[in-house]
Amino acid sequence: MSDIKPSQDGAKGTSAKSTSAAKATATQAGRRLPAKGSELGKPLLWSVLVHVGVVGVLAAGMVFQPQLPNTPMQVQLSDPNLSPDEEIPAPDDFEAVQAVAVDQAAVERQVQAINERKQAQAAAEQQRQAELERRAEAARKARERELRELRELEAKQEAERRKLAEERTKAQQEKAAAEKAAADAEARRKREEAAAAKAEQERKEREAEAKRLEQERLEREREAKERAERERQLQERLAAEAAERAKARQAQMQSEIQRFTALITGAIQRNWIVDDSMRGKECQLTISLAPSGFVKSVDQGVGDERVCQSARTAVLKAGTLPVSKDPEVYKQMETIKLTVRPNL
Repeated sequence: MSDIKPSQDGAKGTSAKSTSAAKATATQAGRRLPAKGSELGKPLLWSVLVHVGVVGVLAAGMVFQPQLPNTPMQVQLSDPNLSPDEEIPAPDDFEAVQAVAVDQAAVERQVQAINERKQAQAAAEQQRQAELERRAEAARKARERELRELRELEAKQEAERRKLAEERTKAQQEKAAAEKAAADAEARRKREEAAAAKAEQERKEREAEAKRLEQERLEREREAKERAERERQLQERLAAEAAERAKARQAQMQSEIQRFTALITGAIQRNWIVDDSMRGKECQLTISLAPSGFVKSVDQGVGDERVCQSARTAVLKAGTLPVSKDPEVYKQMETIKLTVRPNL
């Protein structure tokens, strides 16, 4: 909707045109005045100046008013019935020249009427635009409604198509499932028959195998009993032989231990310094020996203190005692508890 206020350039153009028209009219009127009627020319000049001032004020006021029609404002200074070429009669021919002044109220009424007409046009244009917008909005809503109904119809048709497709698919699936179930049942029946035949065959085979295994078990038991009896007899024989060997070995080792114990005692006696005060007294020493017979340690002994001290000194003095080369004999004599008595 267009603005009802004219532009400043349009108002200025209207004012300039009105002023130019007023000046042109005044100039023509001045040319028609006789030169000798100077007394009559002064009132006319003042009237022209007043008119020009009024026109200037109106032009300045119309800068912010709607643009007036392009018809220039004219000021008549003579009788309208006179032609432009006719001269104004001399003062003695008419009583006085009357100047037609511009009616300011009429101009304002005209401007107000123009403004009212512009406002009415603007209101009508606004109403027309509103009606167009309303119709456009109604058309848009109708179009949206049609599109919505079309989409709903399409959606409904699509749903029906999907439903039909799903029903066809379901029917095909049910048919395929039924055919598969029948095929599976037939295959299951055949498998069951085959399984039953196989189970019967396996049962017979298991029975035959069980009989065979039972016979083998009985045979193994018999053989095991015979083997166990032979093993028992062999073990008894071996045990008796081992016992004899162990007994002989033990006797040999005991003899060896006794022999080396006597040798060790003799070595201690040879290095032992004794006196009559030790007569009838004894001491038990614990001696640790190396495989070479080297005396690794000897304790303080248990018994008479003087006897133990002198006997310990004799052991340390000997330094190396006799030891068997037999590892088993040495093992039993590695740490030996020896009771010694002075030979008095």
